[in-house]
Amino acid sequence: MGKTIGVISLKGGVGKTSTVVSLGDALAGFGKKVLLVDGNFSSPNLGLHLNIIEPEKTIHHVLERKANPSEAVYEHGNFDVMPASVFGDFNISPLKLKDKLGYLKRKYDIILLDSSPALNDETLAVMLASDDILVVTTPDLPTLSATLKAVKLAKQRGTPIVGLVMNKVYGKDFELSPSEVEDTARVPIMASIPYDVNVLKALAQFSPYSSHKPRSTGSDEYKRLAASLIGEKYKPLKLRRFFRVINPKKQDINRTIYYKEMFG
Repeated sequence: MGKTIGVISLKGGVGKTSTVVSLGDALAGFGKKVLLVDGNFSSPNLGLHLNIIEPEKTIHHVLERKANPSEAVYEHGNFDVMPASVFGDFNISPLKLKDKLGYLKRKYDIILLDSSPALNDETLAVMLASDDILVVTTPDLPTLSATLKAVKLAKQRGTPIVGLVMNKVYGKDFELSPSEVEDTARVPIMASIPYDVNVLKALAQFSPYSSHKPRSTGSDEYKRLAASLIGEKYKPLKLRRFFRVINPKKQDINRTIYYKEMFG
């Protein structure tokens, strides 16, 4: 039985969908069978990120019982995608998402769920369908406020929170520090992704950033996170590994703790 991981944020523009795509690509790079599902039913983006523009069948058709789950799955590189319909008039119940994914959990090692950037039934449906939660945030006060709401909601629903993915990090003094974010959210940072214009270039080419620039610091972070989530050992470039061993970052320590707790 596979594991379902919901990727959530209650604020738009933090890079939640690009995180789903890059993390999914990184997980597939370890030989895992991975499915990405668009749980943002009212304003879907996942298919657009991967050039799946007007698919014949989508998660909307599955929720309306007009298609079987397997009919709405499309291959993309080394992972599969279940997109949502950008256009169309659908009458769906988002809270049926968990039931519809039951069959697919027997076929995949990991299912990543993209979610709506709002406090609504769609986000709740993703939380209820998830075994674990990752919260995407950026190091600024407005986003941290939304992150606190997302964390609180996940805890109220009893869904385990793996940690935070801190995205679009400039590394400047005007940003909130990793310690400030962690201490406020009371959730560990599991990855810190630096701002990189290549994320936008990858999007323009409908490619995961982690494959578009596989040697970048951001791609390295996604691979480290993926490895910790599935209990794999990841060996980065020797020079990069040397500096991280002698001067580990907060997310390195958090990933090591998570790995040991989950996989011994």
